[in-house]
Amino acid sequence: MRNKLFTNNFEREIGFMQKQQEKEMYAAGAVLKKEICMKEALTIVVGVVIGSGIFFKATPVMDSAGSAIAAVLAWLLGGLLTMAAALTLAEIGSAIPHTGGVFAYLKELYGEKIAFLFGWVQALIYGPAIVAALCIVFATQATYFIPMSSGQQKALAIGILLFVTVLNVISTKLGSRIQFIATIAKMIPIAFIIIFGIIHGVNEATPVFSGEPVHGFSFATFGVAMLGTLFAYEGWISVGNMAGEMKDPKRDLPRSIFFGMMIIIAAYVLINIAFLSVLTPAEIVGAENVASDAAQILFGSAGSMLISIGILISIFGTLNGYLMTTVRVPFAMAENRIFPFHHIIGRVEKRTSTPINVYIFQVAIAIIYIFSGSFNTLSTLALFAVWIFFVLAIYGVFVMRKKRPDLVPTYRVPLYPIVPLVGIIGGVYILVCTIVSDTLYSLIGLAITAIGYPVYMYLKKQNN
Repeated sequence: MRNKLFTNNFEREIGFMQKQQEKEMYAAGAVLKKEICMKEALTIVVGVVIGSGIFFKATPVMDSAGSAIAAVLAWLLGGLLTMAAALTLAEIGSAIPHTGGVFAYLKELYGEKIAFLFGWVQALIYGPAIVAALCIVFATQATYFIPMSSGQQKALAIGILLFVTVLNVISTKLGSRIQFIATIAKMIPIAFIIIFGIIHGVNEATPVFSGEPVHGFSFATFGVAMLGTLFAYEGWISVGNMAGEMKDPKRDLPRSIFFGMMIIIAAYVLINIAFLSVLTPAEIVGAENVASDAAQILFGSAGSMLISIGILISIFGTLNGYLMTTVRVPFAMAENRIFPFHHIIGRVEKRTSTPINVYIFQVAIAIIYIFSGSFNTLSTLALFAVWIFFVLAIYGVFVMRKKRPDLVPTYRVPLYPIVPLVGIIGGVYILVCTIVSDTLYSLIGLAITAIGYPVYMYLKKQNN
């Protein structure tokens, strides 16, 4: 009995010493610098959301909507639903301005276990899968200028991934500046198409909504069109992952989300109106690249070249933004000591004040996905599970106001509780549409999420 008591005391002492060593190690290292201002936060929101979707989503949305009016309405309503969710999470973010975004919100409002399950899916599947997909899309688009084999495309995809990673590892400030430049650059061809497309429609006396419908209106197909726009709006929450590195997150986080979403909605709606000023609904449905076809009409042969360059810049900016923000989720988990090898993953490089190890971890997984070619499947699997947590996070505003008076937001969502309820409805709509269209993938996504539970219990046991 005495020996057992001695052993237990000894183990507790060892455990205490290990925890102290870890604290000293973190203290000896650097910390993430607060280098992000309002301007850069705004470009993160706009730059992450506006990627290739603004150029390629017009066709499937029009195909499902069936008519010009229905298509534009789908883009507008999709934006408003997204805005409702964004404004709601902006309130939570102003009260919980911590690195990790949704992970931090879930941890404070629902507990560590729920937060871990979200981070598990985000860190191991969704984040690196999206990054891998963007790299492949970039390489595929680059074949417009340089013909490449499949192997060469994968090599270019890995090369651009490593290049963007090095830029962000050097300095978060550098990464955010690149995001600013890329966002401005990608908006130039978008602005050109909007302005000259609408002018062309006026000069040619072509009413925007005069084209013959592709098919009649139905709520079922309109729902599919709305789902397509909601996916195109995805990514706005990523800026919340960077809250711990903002100079004034309580002020700048809600402002960047609000103004960023206003810019995004305006860009999506106006560019689709511009497309309809140049092309008929049938021509949009039949187009491989609507933007290139519209640019060909507006600017001649040089137009397609301009748009192709714009698409590359747009994808590059989105890749930079996604990589910069998604690595903050496993980093936040490591800070909370609920991630495998947290003492390594959560380390910050002294010279650069960037979480270099978590970048290496996420990039390694992304490279595997690039080679496997399965990233689209993996992201689909994770999408359903991730959106469950997004809905929980939006509902969290009710939890925060009723049960957490200690959390004081600097921003209040307008028209409470109507706006949060609209955001929840939008999220539930995504979940229902996803489980109907991809039932098997949705169930597998839930299974992957469930696997995270025994991992969490093991980590907690190891840390105690």
